[in-house]
Amino acid sequence: MDIFQALLQSHERQRSICQRLLSGIGDHGERKQAFDELKAEMAAHETAEERAFYVPLIEHDETVDEARHAIAEHHEMDEMVEDLDKFKEGSAEWLESMGKLVHKVQHHLKEEEQKFFPEAKKVLQPQQQQELGALYMQEHGRLHEKETQEQ
Repeated sequence: MDIFQALLQSHERQRSICQRLLSGIGDHGERKQAFDELKAEMAAHETAEERAFYVPLIEHDETVDEARHAIAEHHEMDEMVEDLDKFKEGSAEWLESMGKLVHKVQHHLKEEEQKFFPEAKKVLQPQQQQELGALYMQEHGRLHEKETQEQ
């Protein structure tokens, strides 16, 4: 699995969880479980993606700006998650903030797939794409396990 396939797999997991959160899950337990899943997936994905995808892209003049932009968006989403933890789950403030987070996640994933991936394919050689995919999968698995144990 190359880096793009590996990232798309995680993107689809995030989209699925976001859809569950937006679908109006009324049950507190289900909503909390979906939010916890999203936090764990995002945390593992962001860190593994930065290490296995964006760090190599920073080395190329053609992709350094996109890589920095994506890393900055990761930081914004992390702050949004922290803000959500300040509100009572299910409150109006929490629901509004959750909607904003989901919108940001969806925007980020779409931007990566439509803008960053095509540029990255131009600078990353096929062998490197395979190696980075393996690195991403290893890091994501390790980090996701750590995140779920901490929740």
